[in-house]
Amino acid sequence: MKPKKKIKTFDLVNYIVFIIIGLIVLVPIWKVLVDSLNAVGVYQFQLWPNKFTLDGYKTIIHTQLLYKPFVNSVITTIIGTLLGLVLSTLSGYVLAQETLPGRNFFAFVLLFTMIFSGGMIPEYLVMKKLHLVNNMWILVFKHGVNVYNFVLMKNFFEGIPGSLYEAAKIDGCTPMGIFFKIVLPLSKAALASIGLMFAVTVWNDYSTVKIYITDPDQVNFQYKLRNMIMDGDTPTTAYNVSQTTLFNAGIIAAILPFMVLYPFLQKYFVKGVNIGAVKE
Repeated sequence: MKPKKKIKTFDLVNYIVFIIIGLIVLVPIWKVLVDSLNAVGVYQFQLWPNKFTLDGYKTIIHTQLLYKPFVNSVITTIIGTLLGLVLSTLSGYVLAQETLPGRNFFAFVLLFTMIFSGGMIPEYLVMKKLHLVNNMWILVFKHGVNVYNFVLMKNFFEGIPGSLYEAAKIDGCTPMGIFFKIVLPLSKAALASIGLMFAVTVWNDYSTVKIYITDPDQVNFQYKLRNMIMDGDTPTTAYNVSQTTLFNAGIIAAILPFMVLYPFLQKYFVKGVNIGAVKE
């Protein structure tokens, strides 16, 4: 018989700590979900709804005022994520080349902009000059350039064995050929991880819309949903739903796309969290 493996004190404490952290994260989400399905608006925590209803979600689905903002959010999220991935991978690949003239200078300039910001007013003036004020495309271009993700991709590319680059060069591959045939196929975890970061950032951006956009046709789903619920601009529908139920249903509707998407990207995201963190 094999001897039973003893659980170390550190492992036991580790399990307990992470279980507590998991509960801290899950309990509020569970409360919001239960309240969104509860026809009776309550403030205390409940494990199950007193009176089950889907009227909160039906109200959101049948509210035509949310259709245009939802489409805006989907479009800006998809294009913003693609743009962010293109810029991050290309810039990271270029900066990873040791033969690039002025490589350290360009890296320093990028890092400087990540640490020091010009401030809100200069940023607003720049966006105005680019004709992005009152334009939903500001969500795409503002988040398309992310220096932190540049650095992550640069470190990831530097971790790819140099022998692969040399072998590709011997076979006659051009630098861009190496990028598309060697680098990108090896970067699925990094692309999934950073792509998810871009998508969540663009989808959840409320402050940018609040500051730069006043045209109701250009706002995103988060902004419109918040105004509809928090400012009392509740639509008149055939469903007699309480404000509490509608408020919580709106929260679930806002986070649902990524709740559904994350399980499919989890294995890549877990790998991508450590990109560039360790070098041999």
